[in-house]
Amino acid sequence: MEERSYAPGAMEAPGTVELAGQRALVTGAGQRLGQAIALALGRAKMRIVVHYRTSREGAESTARAIVQAGGEAVVLGADLASRDEARRLADASVSAFGGLDLFVASAANFERVPYDAVDDAAFDRTLALNLASPFALAHRLTPALRASRGSMVFVTCTSATTPFRNYLPYVVAKGALRHLVRTLSLELAPDVRVNAVAPGTVLPPSTMDAAELERLRTRIPLQRVGRPEDVADAVLFLARSSFITGHEIAVDGGRSVAAHDSG
Repeated sequence: MEERSYAPGAMEAPGTVELAGQRALVTGAGQRLGQAIALALGRAKMRIVVHYRTSREGAESTARAIVQAGGEAVVLGADLASRDEARRLADASVSAFGGLDLFVASAANFERVPYDAVDDAAFDRTLALNLASPFALAHRLTPALRASRGSMVFVTCTSATTPFRNYLPYVVAKGALRHLVRTLSLELAPDVRVNAVAPGTVLPPSTMDAAELERLRTRIPLQRVGRPEDVADAVLFLARSSFITGHEIAVDGGRSVAAHDSG
């Protein structure tokens, strides 16, 4: 039998990415989904830049929990309604740990604006935070992520597939963000992987009444509302998966499938 030996080469795929010791920026990490994502990455022993805008106390609490879990954390504030602030955050994040391996774009607003009330200010405000600044961050972080052969994970929304009424600027921004993910995955390959996680009914607004929440729950095949940890688990999966790029994982309990159920 002929014996062959194989040397590593360009065609050999790397294994699962080891996250311990890697450096990440998580935006909006002082509360809600961003906080859950940062905590999950911290438990994986990553070094995290914890971004916040107004939730400084929450961001500092997140950072302490990351350190207690064996990771490292730096807290940085920035108003991502401004692309200039976004670029400054990107530069400070790379400087904090001397590079970057993962960028998680979680910061967002979820502003209810009835159709007749949509004006320039509402449209500009929503697109700035949900689309323009994530791209400004991604663009500025590209050299660092290319150097580390790292990845980006954007938090989109299932509303980009099944639109919500009364949230037109938000839905449009998230739909564009989804397409940005697909386009960036081509622009940045093979050096940087770019993916997305699309939450469904996870952490519904505190203003939602019990009847409305129950109505939503009954439409979900798994018959429960999602937890922040469900989204964080998907981000971890994508951060570790070395052969996935240009894809979006719906974390919605099957609701996006049920929306097309003719039965």
